Amino acid sequence: MNIHIPTPLRVYSDKQDTVNVNAATVGEALDALTVKHPDLKKHLYSEEGKLRSFVNVYLNDEDIRYLPEKESTKVSEKDALSIIPSIAGGLA
Repeated sequence: MNIHIPTPLRVYSDKQDTVNVNAATVGEALDALTVKHPDLKKHLYSEEGKLRSFVNVYLNDEDIRYLPEKESTKVSEKDALSIIPSIAGGLA
């Protein structure tokens, strides 16, 4: 399956915008990504091993936080994950 890497994190994925991994679940896909590109791990996960709150992960068009099985959600080769970092903003 393909994992789409946002521009700010591409420096940690050898400048690749998409990384292909083999996995059966969302969690396995993210693990495989951080094995291929270990520098991404600290940007995606807290020291406790939890996905950081400001990192949004979408399976196709669905936010995994709202899926019943979250990171345990099954995936197939045709699926795609997108990592979308939250961006703070607003009026000053």
